[in-house]
Amino acid sequence: MALLQIAEPGQSPEPHRRRLAVGIDLGTTNSLVATVRNGIAVVLNDHDGHALLPSIVRYLGDGGVTVGRQAEAELARDPKNTVVSVKRFMGRGLKDVTHVENSPYDFLDSPGMVQIRTVSGVKSPVEVSAEILKVLRARAEESLLGRAGGELAGAVVTVPAYFDDAQRQATKDAGRIAGLNVLRLLNEPTAAAIAYGLENAAEGVYAVYDLGGGTFDISILRLSKGVFEVMATSGDAALGGDDFDQRLFCWVVERAKLAPLSAEDTRLLLTKSRAAKEFLTANAEARISATLGSGEAVDVTVTHKEFQDMTRHLVAKTLGPTRKALRDAGLEWSEVKGVVMVGGATRMPHVQRMVAELFGQTPLNNLDPDKVVALGAAIQADVLAGNRASGDDWLLLDVIPLSLGIETMGGLAEKVIPRNSTIPVARAQEFTTFKDGQTAMSVHVVQGERELVSDCRSLARFELRGIPPMVAGAARIRVTFQVDADGLLSVSARESTTGVEAAIAVKPSYGLTDEQITKMLRDSFDHAREDVHLRALKEQQVEGGRMLEATEAALREDADLLSAEESAALRSELDVLRKTLSCTDHRTIKSAVERVNRATEAFAGRRMDRSIKRALAGRKVESF
Repeated sequence: MALLQIAEPGQSPEPHRRRLAVGIDLGTTNSLVATVRNGIAVVLNDHDGHALLPSIVRYLGDGGVTVGRQAEAELARDPKNTVVSVKRFMGRGLKDVTHVENSPYDFLDSPGMVQIRTVSGVKSPVEVSAEILKVLRARAEESLLGRAGGELAGAVVTVPAYFDDAQRQATKDAGRIAGLNVLRLLNEPTAAAIAYGLENAAEGVYAVYDLGGGTFDISILRLSKGVFEVMATSGDAALGGDDFDQRLFCWVVERAKLAPLSAEDTRLLLTKSRAAKEFLTANAEARISATLGSGEAVDVTVTHKEFQDMTRHLVAKTLGPTRKALRDAGLEWSEVKGVVMVGGATRMPHVQRMVAELFGQTPLNNLDPDKVVALGAAIQADVLAGNRASGDDWLLLDVIPLSLGIETMGGLAEKVIPRNSTIPVARAQEFTTFKDGQTAMSVHVVQGERELVSDCRSLARFELRGIPPMVAGAARIRVTFQVDADGLLSVSARESTTGVEAAIAVKPSYGLTDEQITKMLRDSFDHAREDVHLRALKEQQVEGGRMLEATEAALREDADLLSAEESAALRSELDVLRKTLSCTDHRTIKSAVERVNRATEAFAGRRMDRSIKRALAGRKVESF
């Protein structure tokens, strides 16, 4: 079995020379970034104290982009240009995308990865993901480099264990476009096991049950004295919390007897369905209420039992991969010491009950399922950056999720590296010619478990030329597969008598070409100053709009607290702010916001006094 030594032996970094690195969980619903501080993995928050960044990107008509909560606020108003759950599109063609019928996007079924047409042009899932990663990178740099100086050594980015080569390559491309040095791609269940194992000094066999927003993974790991060995992994790259939202959405449409919905109404009800699903985690029933664009009102109540019944089949879909992973590991249920729950969707009570019944034990929940993956990635990143302390040695033994092989005559898939092989790994196999006098061989690289190539995913094709003409079956062509620590593949073929050789670093057809990556990187550098200005402008415009709305609402309610002169002066400042919102200088808008802020200080104080008086009216001292 091939072993992966996480870092080369050597001395600990010199004091004040620590290389800063981060772990990033690029999630379907939310993303986050973590690092190691003083030997402890911690999640980095934004300015408002939020750890989770909604994985939502909105494209604006002027070429601008908003990410996270700001984009989330416009989901129902601008669904065609606000992309959610983009992780489900990574490395996928249109035929691979689930719930297309309820998606508001203008998809382009391009020969490679699916594309989305927006007001800012056609965008690939890789570009959308890169926008999320840029925000996380900026958060990390501001939090870490502002304290310690220097530069970010790199990042470990997590991927679902069941991501295939195309999806992994797409994720790595997104990291490059975001300006990150991707130290390694790490399987999400493995990252969770690292965080859980090191936090709890756990040993023995553990199952990591990972049900996120868009994917399901189950991994069986053996933890022993600093060794993390992935014994088997399985899953479903098209099953997650989004599917539970979709099922509840369909139930609402059926219950309310709604006609075909617009893109805006679809997104509105999907958002309401997600909120109801989360509410049902701790409550017996949830109300879904909305007014559609047509003016039609929707008001239905769903009970926890109804939600459980309508999604029971989705929970059951996780059973097959779970049994398969345990069978591949050669273990019985009783040999699993603990079950670590990962992903926000595992908070659903009926998921917890099913896992408890399946394994005959209560799942482990002492680490936040939303954060545990990022924390494990941060620990791995810290080690890869060379910050390992003396006596901190540990090994990570990960596996590939799907078999790799080549096409043979008759359209059959011949496996060269079987699934659950420990990585990094290299395997070779000999093949021969089919026809007399054959001087070239086409090598078609595929991934999957099916016997027919047509049922597997095509990864790459290349040709070996210069084979000496011989009778059929006489030539000996050795095909070698190599999978690196990221789970990415390269293949070479060599004819033994002449030594002619051909090789390819597999770039899946659903990935981006090096030229496309280079152009995107160049564009991001060329427009860096412009992008910074545009971001600052958008932030100030949002802040100005909020100030206007809040002040006008206060005036409608308590204008009598101001004299005529004070009211006129305040409204004059509001008029100035309203006019500046359309300008292109963020400093001008900021100045106008600050003037309104100063002009409302006395007004705010009087409103507070009135509020307190109302609260105390009619109360006796003895009641306090």
